[in-house]
Parts: sequence; C-alpha cells; structure tokens
Amino acid sequence: MMNAIEIKNLNKSYHDFNLKNVSFNVPKGSIVGFIGENGAGKTTTLKAILNLINRDNGTIEILGMNNTSEDKKIKEDIGVVLDGCNFHDSLKTGDISKMMASIYKNWNLSVFQRYLKKFELPENKTVKEYSRGMKMKLQIAVALSHDPKVLILDEATSGLDPIVREEMLDVFMEFIQDEEHAILISSHITSDLDKIADYIVFIHQGEILLNEEKETLLEGMGILKCSEDDFRKLDKEEYIRYRKNQFGFEVLIKDKLALKRKYKEAIVDGVTIEEIMLFYVRGER
Repeated sequence: MMNAIEIKNLNKSYHDFNLKNVSFNVPKGSIVGFIGENGAGKTTTLKAILNLINRDNGTIEILGMNNTSEDKKIKEDIGVVLDGCNFHDSLKTGDISKMMASIYKNWNLSVFQRYLKKFELPENKTVKEYSRGMKMKLQIAVALSHDPKVLILDEATSGLDPIVREEMLDVFMEFIQDEEHAILISSHITSDLDKIADYIVFIHQGEILLNEEKETLLEGMGILKCSEDDFRKLDKEEYIRYRKNQFGFEVLIKDKLALKRKYKEAIVDGVTIEEIMLFYVRGER
C-alpha cells in the first residue's frame, strides 16, 4: 500500500525539548491516530509536516513529494485543522469562502455550502458569535472544501459535544472511503481513536514508543490484575509496564493469549488506547 505521508528520522532541538528520530507512515486509505501527553511532541511533528518550522534533519514526503521543495503544490492537497480557530472574529462564511477561493485552485463553493448546511453553521453570523464547537466545525468544513487528499487534524474533535463528535467521525470515515485519501489526527480523546483509527502512533518525550495497527494492539495486549506473589512469577518479557495499587498489581501484558495459555487461572481484561498510554507514561518497568 502506498503511503500518503512518510516521515524518516525527523529531529528538532529546542533548548528544553528534542524530537528524536521520529519515523512513521500514514498509508493511503487509512486513519492514523497520533497520541501522547501534552508536550510530548505531537504539535511539533505536525508543524514539521506542514513545513511551519525548520527541522534539524530528516525527510518528510507527502503524496510522494518533498514537503520543503514542493511546499506550494502540497498545500493544495492538504486540508488542515489546527487546535483553536484561525479565522478573524469579524468574518462571516461568505468572506472566508472568498479568501479561500483566492488561496486554493480547487476551492468549491457548493461543497462548502453543503458542509455549512450539514453542520448547521449560520451564514449571517460572524466567527465571534460562533461557539467553540461551531468554530471547529467551520474549520473542518473549510478543510474539506478544496478537494484535499490528506487531512491533518490537531485536536479536531476537542470542544465538541459527544453527538457532534460522532457526526465528525462519520465525516472522517466517509473521507477515507476513497482509497487515495488519508488522515493523520492527533487527539486527547482516545475513545474517538478506538472507533476510527487504523493505526496508532504514540509519542512520548519526543520519541515514538508505539507504531502499530490498532487492532493488533488491542487484540494482543491486556491488563492482568494480580497479587504481588503472582506478579513476581511473571517473566519480564511477558509484560510492558506495571502499576501497584492498594489491592495488588495491574500489569500491561504484551500477549494476553500466550499468558492465559501459560497461567490457566490468570484473568486478563481487554485494553483501550487510553489505558495503554497511561501504562507507558505512568507505569513502571
């Protein structure tokens, strides 16, 4: 399968933070969920992909094009939603459409109006009068209205109520039905990624800790709850991280089926993306 985005050995140093050899791909026809706690390097990586910051080294290709030398061409093919609204408070949707038509060759007014209707966004109000959720929907409508092939979304579902979030997730799923399209989405709302992501890339302190198909992760890993005695019997190879609480131990297991075969009595629960992330960040080795 062809990749829509390829990142190889991306490095960027700030005085208090480093991106270290970040490498991952976004295959066409897929949604890649990009997770990590605040300050882990998600936004820095996204800015590097969008060529908004200079990187120290590494290569980034989007749709087979180098993202620095072919920046202009690439921008036509990318729809971007960044956290927070980038449109001036005094603008109305008609003003935004005129601006976008001068930026994008493929700007499509009728598609834009269709999304405004679908998302119930009033055309007679200014951006200032929009709620946070409406501003987010406006940005998503703009991102989708110039025939992009790749969407890059930074916290695009934050600030939306659960019903509207569900609606947005449907829109994203619809977008990738075209096998040439792809989405890279960073999100704190990991339950959204449980629903829609095909792959999970987990960044922690500037390094990629996990880069895996979501189903493989969720089917393979599990959480074992056990006593200290049972915990001591485990091989280090069998688990990733553990957490101690007043009732005993919670252990993130690499391969729950293999563990159940070996320890017949063991009760291993399924795992969510959020739990995996918490174990990696707060658990002990």
